[in-house]
Amino acid sequence: MTRTFPGTVFSHREGVTFPENGCGITVGNFDGVHLGHREIVRRLIGLVQPHGLPAVALTFDPHPAELLHPGLARRFLTTTRRRAELLLSLGLDAVFVLNTTSELLRLSAEDFYSEVLCRYFHPAAIAEGEDFHFGHNRQGTLSDLERWTHRDSIELTTVSPVRISGTAVSSSRIRGLLEEGNVTDANDLLVFPYRAEGRVEQGQRRGKALGFPTANLGNVHTLIPHDGVYAGVATTASGGRYGAAIHVGKNLTFSAAEKTIEVHLLGFVGNLYGQLMQVEFFQRLRSTEKFEGVEALTKQLHADVVHVESLSRVNLEKPQAQGVSLSSTCFSG
Repeated sequence: MTRTFPGTVFSHREGVTFPENGCGITVGNFDGVHLGHREIVRRLIGLVQPHGLPAVALTFDPHPAELLHPGLARRFLTTTRRRAELLLSLGLDAVFVLNTTSELLRLSAEDFYSEVLCRYFHPAAIAEGEDFHFGHNRQGTLSDLERWTHRDSIELTTVSPVRISGTAVSSSRIRGLLEEGNVTDANDLLVFPYRAEGRVEQGQRRGKALGFPTANLGNVHTLIPHDGVYAGVATTASGGRYGAAIHVGKNLTFSAAEKTIEVHLLGFVGNLYGQLMQVEFFQRLRSTEKFEGVEALTKQLHADVVHVESLSRVNLEKPQAQGVSLSSTCFSG
């Protein structure tokens, strides 16, 4: 009997197969993919690698909070594909994205364990953080999981939180730092620098008139850092990487009413309209401000670009999480 996994599978290779004795698995939302997630993955791989078993992650789309609290405006740190890229970069064999439904969210903790984890994955090992909860209303605890895995001869490892400056690393902590504009400290907690992705739209072209053409980034589905001017790196659809001066907020000098993300790519010549572009944020240079006129603004833009040039030399050398191929697979029941 075969069972089709009700979701999407991300992997570096075409198709994913599992030996009959299962796999190692970790379950979570993994928003942002931070140092705590990296430690869980490291421990999971250590559990199953000696036995020749694959290590995988199970996550959800949409995020359960979107169904449970639909009126709550909330921006997440990563898209589903980006989460998969980051998790795979840590050495996992596959990332399974389960379709989040009302029926799924109504499953009791024990039913989630038996009907999802055991039914589809036949796990030989499970690794989770100390704050792991699951099932309807997050009623399932690690004590419950320990009892059931012991009964079923599944190895369970509990991973303590990673602490930086005495405080546990978490997605909510990173979200708070980004909302303050503190991308430097946020990046210290992430596996890779914080990134936003969007499609280049036509803007007012004020930057081009000033000698600093910008790509206006729209259709961004993740959290945008607090208003300000940032140094970063932009990656175009063709794979080119450029140092970037990024302005987030309203253009106060021109009394603009709309908040935008404008990206000046150092050394780029060409047309980006309609293309997807990724922007990594490395450092906040200053707040947005209203200048006395075009001359004062242009002078400041020159200073911003000089600052970005010095920072981008280092940041362009940093490794990236690579793209992944998309596949789906079935399991033997």
